[in-house]
Amino acid sequence: MALPSASGGGSTARLLTVPALLLLLSCAALLVFLLLPSPSASSGAHLCACSDPVTTHTTTSVTTTTTAAAPAPIATFPDDVAWLKAQLASNSLALLASADAWHELRKGINPRTRERQLFDLNRHHGISHYPEEEATNHTALPCPGELLVEEHHSNYGEPWAGGRDVFEFLANASALAPRDQVLEIGCGTLRVGLHFIRFLDAGRFHCLEQDELSLMAALRYELPSQGLLYKRPMIVRGGDMDFSKFGDTVMYDLIYSSAAFLHIPRDLVWTGLERLAGKLRPKTGRIFVSHNIKFCTRLGGDECTRRLTELGLEYVGKHTHDSLLFNHYEIWFEFRRPKV
Repeated sequence: MALPSASGGGSTARLLTVPALLLLLSCAALLVFLLLPSPSASSGAHLCACSDPVTTHTTTSVTTTTTAAAPAPIATFPDDVAWLKAQLASNSLALLASADAWHELRKGINPRTRERQLFDLNRHHGISHYPEEEATNHTALPCPGELLVEEHHSNYGEPWAGGRDVFEFLANASALAPRDQVLEIGCGTLRVGLHFIRFLDAGRFHCLEQDELSLMAALRYELPSQGLLYKRPMIVRGGDMDFSKFGDTVMYDLIYSSAAFLHIPRDLVWTGLERLAGKLRPKTGRIFVSHNIKFCTRLGGDECTRRLTELGLEYVGKHTHDSLLFNHYEIWFEFRRPKV
């Protein structure tokens, strides 16, 4: 089929066949395709121009700050006393005026003296108990009844509670820290020592004691019942001022004797000081002796000072402290080692 020319009259007619037209259109389309940019190619070129995709892992770092618990305060402060008085008042617990009034309150609670308590304990053992002998029963640390009823708490010239007073004074006066090393000469049943053992790090409390009953009470009753076995205090039996079992390299931050020097011969006290002077930490270490220092004063002031100087020690001063729970004060004498 041929299409007529658009020109008029006598012009020569030019006919364009259908196949030729199709070929022309195909060529035009191909030309347009080649000249125009391809969207897909452009996109591909754009991706290739970039670096390889990177997978980013975000790690959240959680920092846990462990704050060491502050050591328990040593002293009892006025606000502590005020708090306790408020508790007593809110519970209507007035101070009883007489022994009769005190015993009146004990009615109905099976009141017993220590003597009666010990009698009942030896006879009945306990409300529930195993019938076997102690060697074969379930008691890990068999303890004498006399210790269980705490008869040893009455072996002192003042109440058992006074041990806390001594600890508070000595620990504050020596600026004691839990890591410090402490030696008590004559720790008895640990009336004072328990508070030091609880406060100090494990293994930091040493004691030299000669009395068998006191040692029995300390080791068989006080340490287990107070849950302080893990503190591993070193308690040595001896009365001759022999400190060799504590080691040759130990250095003490505090050495004290509560009334023990009153019962030790003067020459033996000086022997002890001679052996301990080099084990007292210079400048910061302290020695405290309670009640009096007759081992020194009976020599006369000049002679006492001379002997202390020979040992590398010096007298610092005299202190008193009051009891928290009863009408009592105690006297302490302080010594130090001023130089290395």
